[in-house]
Amino acid sequence: MSLSYKMINTLQQYEELLAITDLEERKDYFRYSMMMPLKEMWDLINVPIKAKHENGYDVILATRMLGYANLSNDKQIWQGLSGLKANNIYSVAENTIKTCIEKMIKAGLKVNADEIKFGLYVADPYKLKLHKGYTGFGGIPGYITVNIYPNDYNLPKIPAVIAHEFHHNIRFSYFDWDHGNVTVGDYLVIEGLADSFAKELYGTEQLGPWVTSIDKEELEYSRYVIGEALDVKGFAEVSSYMFGDELAKQEGYQPVGLSFCAGYAVGYEVVQAFMKKQNKTIYETTLISSDEIIYGSGLFSF
Repeated sequence: MSLSYKMINTLQQYEELLAITDLEERKDYFRYSMMMPLKEMWDLINVPIKAKHENGYDVILATRMLGYANLSNDKQIWQGLSGLKANNIYSVAENTIKTCIEKMIKAGLKVNADEIKFGLYVADPYKLKLHKGYTGFGGIPGYITVNIYPNDYNLPKIPAVIAHEFHHNIRFSYFDWDHGNVTVGDYLVIEGLADSFAKELYGTEQLGPWVTSIDKEELEYSRYVIGEALDVKGFAEVSSYMFGDELAKQEGYQPVGLSFCAGYAVGYEVVQAFMKKQNKTIYETTLISSDEIIYGSGLFSF
């Protein structure tokens, strides 16, 4: 069993993008050159490459919502790009993907794709302030994207965020993601598994702020709030519990009294508790249903 990968050369693409002075032409370059390798991914999540109507929903708007740098902000793109190049980021990313594939194959796991396409994009540091300037997407097997505005905090953590997104590729090759019917419990486990995989490969200190920025007292409180909502369904409702109030307000979701990414932190605790209690590895736990992991963690038996 083998899985190949393709590194999309976004650093070169951004240089070409910056050479285009007309904004409409630049947008078209972003759509038809930079986003085309990810077209199948965008199709699967119903994001058109170009909207039918002017200023309609398409990859330009979707990537802005995901925290990508604004295409008209030359300075932001240039500074982000310079930081990525200076830190030889593509060889770091490539080594990480090779490591993830090796670990996966050794454990007898798979990704339902012939090839993983990987792209690294410049982020807007203000949009991703709470995330410390970086985030990723790996919800469609065969695709991993990371958007980052490089800084001293997030650069060392790039391997861990790639491993996190890679794990989503594995998990969703065995369990379907049902956008409308996903529960808080499902989402907790998905993210907890991804961070546990990242920890397994790169250590606890490389985990992102979505796990590490919450203190013990807040984590305990969050566990109670989330424990009462494990069966809550629907993406907007679930997102309120996963992302916390500040992001919920930004995105127009109903706040539920939780701090930034409380659901991620609780999900990580759930998976770690399950693995310890049941004496399972992250690789074994990857194939276990979310209900079984939640029940077997013992974290919500209050």
